Amino acid sequence: MPSFDTVCEPNLVEVKNAVENASKEIGTRFDFKGTSASVEIKDKEITLTGDAEFQLTQIEDVLRNKLTKRNVDVRFLDAGTVQKIGGDKVKQVFTVRSGIEAELAKKIQRLVKDSKLKLQAAIQGDAVRVTGAKRDDLQAAMALIRKDIADVPLSFNNFRD
Repeated sequence: MPSFDTVCEPNLVEVKNAVENASKEIGTRFDFKGTSASVEIKDKEITLTGDAEFQLTQIEDVLRNKLTKRNVDVRFLDAGTVQKIGGDKVKQVFTVRSGIEAELAKKIQRLVKDSKLKLQAAIQGDAVRVTGAKRDDLQAAMALIRKDIADVPLSFNNFRD
């Protein structure tokens, strides 16, 4: 029976490379000379450090540009709150989304059920598997999911005939 998986998986190697490139650029830019501006990645958390909130937004712009150049969707980033650390320094932690949360998985499942297509959606861990008898129905479901859920960078893999 034909099926596909709906997943939310970033290319972590490209994310790491983009963070390293952003760190290099921050180290060489004139407006960041002599400041505590930095970008670091640890597991799935990207930490931006700067002297002021304005500087954090500049660092974030550099990071987003590097991610875009490496074909990584910036919707994978979840921005945390700006925190004050010792003195006048501030930091912000971005987490890289990976996997589909339970609430979003239920929403996708409900969307497929309400579409009146002859398909079944099953939540399997951090992915949603959609199965059906016809490939055309599956492709219609992909288009429907892409259209209705635009705030999360979903991808479809494991398409089987």
